[in-house]
Amino acid sequence: MRKTATMALLIGAIALGAMATYAAAQPAQPQQVQQTPKGWSYNLENGQRVPKGNRVTNSDGSWREEVRQGNCVTVKEKAASGEYKESRQCDHH
Repeated sequence: MRKTATMALLIGAIALGAMATYAAAQPAQPQQVQQTPKGWSYNLENGQRVPKGNRVTNSDGSWREEVRQGNCVTVKEKAASGEYKESRQCDHH
């Protein structure tokens, strides 16, 4: 009986060592940043929904972005000179 117990412990130790070696040989998986699917109207940032706008960038570095939330439209504009302007308009029907 004692010989059987010793053999079982030896086999268990070998199996444990083999598993540890196998786990150490596996390369660490890099953390992937998930992209928001293309059809969605928002991005996920820190678990929060952030509305995605339609941005048009010009060759001089200026841009204009429209973000719709319900019946409101927020327009963000930045000129090539660095001037930033944001306006919001809501249609009440």
